[in-house]
Amino acid sequence: MENDDADLARHIGTRLNALRAERGLTLDQLAELSGVSRAMISRVERGEASPTAALLARLCSALGVSLSVFFATSGAEVSPLARRADQPVWRDPESGYLRRVVSPGGTGSRVDVVEVEFPAGAEVRFPGQQASRSQSQHVWLFEGEMELSVGEAVHRLTAGDCLFMNVGDVHGFRNPTDKPARYAVIIDLGHR
Repeated sequence: MENDDADLARHIGTRLNALRAERGLTLDQLAELSGVSRAMISRVERGEASPTAALLARLCSALGVSLSVFFATSGAEVSPLARRADQPVWRDPESGYLRRVVSPGGTGSRVDVVEVEFPAGAEVRFPGQQASRSQSQHVWLFEGEMELSVGEAVHRLTAGDCLFMNVGDVHGFRNPTDKPARYAVIIDLGHR
């Protein structure tokens, strides 16, 4: 498994570097836009550090991409079918949450579908994501319970509940129970 983690860290680093280069940003400029230190961005780009969900969200917001777009496999053959075995998966090293991009990549769709397995007692906090203000999402809870901090409100979801929100207003996700939660995130990426 360590080899898989190292491969994923290298993939994340390569992708981050490519997106930064596409936008013509220096390390210092991305650091200023994201609030992430230049040294940490450099370590992530070299595959020496695996970013947390909050850190990666800040970088993606500064780059103007969603996490789904970030993890999309570029150059892969476009197909309307995404087999489970081929869906990109990423585990947040801090909270342990597992994120699977379910929707087929490269189709040009404005909608991404993500499945999340959120461990018992885990929490992820997000800084304001100004670049994500044009994106909205639904969180549809399948199993367990979750608390979502959106704007000034905290919403407690139980199995079957669905909450709509602007991505830029999301401050945090928390599983307040001793059982894992599983949910789908359906993201409208806005204009691409």
